[in-house]
Amino acid sequence: MKRKLRVLLVEDNQAIANQIIGFLQGHGWDVDYAATGKLGVTLALEHTFDVVILDLNLPDIDGLRVCEKIKYHASANIPILMLTARDAFEDKVKGFGKGADDYLTKPFDLRELALRCEAMSRRSELHQNTLVSHGALSLDTRSFEVLWNNENIKVTKVGFKLLHKLLNEIPYPVSRSELIEHVWGDEPPESNALKSHIYALRKATEQVTGKPILHTISNIGYQLKGIDD
Repeated sequence: MKRKLRVLLVEDNQAIANQIIGFLQGHGWDVDYAATGKLGVTLALEHTFDVVILDLNLPDIDGLRVCEKIKYHASANIPILMLTARDAFEDKVKGFGKGADDYLTKPFDLRELALRCEAMSRRSELHQNTLVSHGALSLDTRSFEVLWNNENIKVTKVGFKLLHKLLNEIPYPVSRSELIEHVWGDEPPESNALKSHIYALRKATEQVTGKPILHTISNIGYQLKGIDD
């Protein structure tokens, strides 16, 4: 194993978690750990990982739901390897249906786990175009870099997610509820959070573009305009 990966492990069994963490760290990999589904989702959406290793049976949120949340809300596609004691075909169908990229049934060989992580990461890099662009605006979903005519725009992680959603929906406006769902899922923040983030994002973009590109659409939401100029 030559590639150094950053891995998120979501596993409530401490003994199993310790074995996996020790083995992967022994190969020079960076491993972050969550014992609950809620923390796993938070870490996956706030940081950049090459692979998520996800246990299907978690104490708070079912692993299928965790997988679904990560796949839907993450700015970039993160390969997810499901760990489960369930080996029924129907369970695997459900997992793949929620976006899982691979399955490994307990008990398993740690060497096989590492090999599968490497394989998923390679496939993801080959098939994932991390650059999203339209006109003068470009976003890199791996580095979270935002460029306007090759000049860097400094934005927060939430600002990046908002901009990514708005860019993907051009030329159409995006409703406030869609933006909230995209960034925060089914745990929306206090009422003025979106407005505050939009204000900060608008200010950051105008400092570089020299003109407004993030527009408020009355009774609808927000829209990117003027980036083709």
